[in-house]
Amino acid sequence: MCFSAGASFAGGALISTIGVLTVRKNNDSSSRVFAAMPLIFGVQQISEGFVWVALQSPGNDLMLNISAYVFLFAALILWPSYVPLSVLLLEKERGGRRIMIPLLVLGLLVSAYYGVRLLSSEVYPVISSHHIKYTGEFPQKWARLVFAGYATATLVPLFISSRRKVWLLGLLMALSCLITGIFYKEYLTSVWCFFAALISIMIYFIIADDSARAKGEDGEIS
Repeated sequence: MCFSAGASFAGGALISTIGVLTVRKNNDSSSRVFAAMPLIFGVQQISEGFVWVALQSPGNDLMLNISAYVFLFAALILWPSYVPLSVLLLEKERGGRRIMIPLLVLGLLVSAYYGVRLLSSEVYPVISSHHIKYTGEFPQKWARLVFAGYATATLVPLFISSRRKVWLLGLLMALSCLITGIFYKEYLTSVWCFFAALISIMIYFIIADDSARAKGEDGEIS
């Protein structure tokens, strides 16, 4: 998380625990990828805890590099593709699936861009004003365009999903992005992931609601 090592480890452990419960609660094969999101967010936050530890203990360069790249792999490479894929798999309606496919392609392009940049550039995490700032040699010329693609790929699928309450998850994610952009622009990667990790807990309730409804429908049939 974006405040301290202790907050990152505690928050990551809590979110990971809820993530495990979410995966166990799910009984729909189409929701498996979606249900795993809180668990992945939890692991991502724990990895940033190790970034904090390494930055506060000079000489832990190996720990710093590994933990920073694990965190950034999830933040920049995984999520742009994972979110639209998870919602595509959720979608039952043919029209919705047709819309999701271009968003998934966009996400894959964003993931590929960030993947190339992470492999070809040095990343320098630093502690600044109680947050972690990730700086790198990414060309600023394309920064806004690529971020627009990132936001589109990770947010729009949540809004247009036909599954119950997923749109609310999208709304909370979008609001957290807006708030982070206004108040924590320099720490966007770390802080937005912090907010998103907390908001992902809502996925447990979405999955629980779907499971309850499915059991109710099975009861009516029997």
